[in-house]
Amino acid sequence: MALLRRWLKGWLPDLDSRVGILAGGRLLSQVGIGFTLFYAPIFFTEQVGLTATQVGLGIGLGSVAGMAGRFLGGSLADSPTVGRRPTLLGSALVSAVADGVLLLANDFWIFLAGNLLMGFGVGLYWPAAESMAADITTPEQRNEAYALVRLADTLGLGVGVIAGGALISLTGAYRALFAIDGVTFLLFFTIIYVAIAETRPAGNPARSLLQGWGQALTDTTLMVYALVNVLFTGYLAQIQSTLPLYLNRFAGGEQGVSEGALSLLFTGHVVLAAIAQLPMARWLTRYRSAQGLMVSALLWGVGFGLVWQSGTGNFPLVWGGLALGVMALAMVAYTPIGSALVAAIAPEPLRGVYLSVNSMCWAVGYLIGPPLGGWALDQGNAAAHGFWLGLMGTVVPALAVLVWLDRRLRRRAS
Repeated sequence: MALLRRWLKGWLPDLDSRVGILAGGRLLSQVGIGFTLFYAPIFFTEQVGLTATQVGLGIGLGSVAGMAGRFLGGSLADSPTVGRRPTLLGSALVSAVADGVLLLANDFWIFLAGNLLMGFGVGLYWPAAESMAADITTPEQRNEAYALVRLADTLGLGVGVIAGGALISLTGAYRALFAIDGVTFLLFFTIIYVAIAETRPAGNPARSLLQGWGQALTDTTLMVYALVNVLFTGYLAQIQSTLPLYLNRFAGGEQGVSEGALSLLFTGHVVLAAIAQLPMARWLTRYRSAQGLMVSALLWGVGFGLVWQSGTGNFPLVWGGLALGVMALAMVAYTPIGSALVAAIAPEPLRGVYLSVNSMCWAVGYLIGPPLGGWALDQGNAAAHGFWLGLMGTVVPALAVLVWLDRRLRRRAS
């Protein structure tokens, strides 16, 4: 036991205990999200009787509500009269109510209401949670702090997906998934309420709802980074949406990669991301933030080249596995540094608003990425294969922007 404690102490970053509590709460809520993530669309189409178009519309509009939640969440997190903790608590409650609505949903309109509430609740979460993590860490610690929270995300989601699948296979009780998800959000609420006090720095001036946004949206450094951030989140979206279809339909000739083989490949991708998250964050602390993002960009470029090779060459499983492995490293290099960089350039009174902009980049990237990839696959073999070379080409301007951003940040710090 003592040996295990020493090993964990050496492996886990030395951070404020509240970061661990925040990560633990996030892991718990992500277990619940994993319960419903892949199984809700199946339930609402096959058992409730909604069409695939209605389900897609409900989920899409939920993402739009998520953008509204991010906007409001950033302002509330910075507000002297609200702050990080109440915003997080509100996020957990709204998400729990959303699960209650989805639990009772038996038509499109109730399903839509549940998705709007869920999207809004999740949107409220991100600016407040990332601001809280920045409040209780030093700039040197933030890469590892955000990496720990992202690791909790990954582990919780993986456990939830596996446990949800087991529950469905044993009982077929789809509605129970929403009840369990709601309970995890209430447990997250309890953890934050009991264990974490408000962390917003004292003395932040009162301001109107839109005042902070005006400053953030005219900050050249933030807006330039936002362009790269949208591109990177669009890359991430391809892993979850376009890549499985490409490997299944185009890799290795007409036969493609089977669903079973895809499951193994993507499981390996998730496992590698979880294992590499903290070591990668620790290794990249020796570099400036923009340099760390350059490492991620180069890895994305290599990954896209390997995807193209999997579709046009022999041994698609080998090339596809290598591509997913490299992109797992690209992902874990990117996710913590992106948040840490924005927290570093944000004025302390506007940390929530600036991190809300960072979070909105994810929503935009996921809004643009999947339709673009799906369109490319629908155009036939040449466009499907060429799409990955096109993505590989976008890494070049991304690197150029990051070089410029690195120089600007160095001048700003001097």
